[in-house]
Amino acid sequence: MSPLHVAGIQFDIAWENPSENFRRVEPLAASAVASGAQLLVLPEMFATGFSMNGPKVAEYGQTIQTGLSDLARRQGVWVLGGYGKAATDPTGKPFNSCSLYQPDGKACLHYQKLHPFTLGDESNHYQPGQSLSTAEVHGVRVTPLICYDLRFPEPFRAAAQGTDLFVVIANWPDPRIAAWSTLLRARAIENQAYVLGVNRVGEVDGLSHSGCSALVDPMGETLASVAQQSASFGGPVDRERVSTIRSTFGFLADRRPQVYDQL
Repeated sequence: MSPLHVAGIQFDIAWENPSENFRRVEPLAASAVASGAQLLVLPEMFATGFSMNGPKVAEYGQTIQTGLSDLARRQGVWVLGGYGKAATDPTGKPFNSCSLYQPDGKACLHYQKLHPFTLGDESNHYQPGQSLSTAEVHGVRVTPLICYDLRFPEPFRAAAQGTDLFVVIANWPDPRIAAWSTLLRARAIENQAYVLGVNRVGEVDGLSHSGCSALVDPMGETLASVAQQSASFGGPVDRERVSTIRSTFGFLADRRPQVYDQL
């Protein structure tokens, strides 16, 4: 089985301006595809920024999903990106979401952020999701999570056995960037899986974002990274390497969940 070539697209997001953000993404996406990328990943709420104006962000949701579908079809690759999605109940708060699109433009995965960021008031404007989602991309099992989810090992562990690549999309600012980089490596090591973390750059409300996006392998080695600039980055994700590492170092098999539940 050939490795899956993935590319994260880190860029400076224009505030609540989807058309401008798609314009900024286009050349970075084209460059990544020209370099062999088969899966493109865009940051959390890449088309609007991490806005707490839930109703306005949700209004853009369908337009952004259509744009992601068009991007996938135009570039002929898989595309995953984050956006605000309106609640099914018209009186409910929207979701901080992401979707994965096939090269033919069809959506094959939707995920809602499990942990709204209480410190940033997100929990007052967006409701939490209730489940994880995994899709197979060229033989690689891909599970997405969103930003603050990275601080919680539980969902990663719950999905680990059925996942080769965790994708974490974010708007993670510089005051806590050391935690971002450390946790990307920790989640890779403890779950023996690849982790692709795709952050943004730029300044929002006095908070700087240097990105520090990275692709980490199942042993915790950083395969590719980028900081302080808009750029695409990435590399190969090899499902067979995941399988070999897990069989050679049987850490996951040594877990004792029946005991943990009693602690």
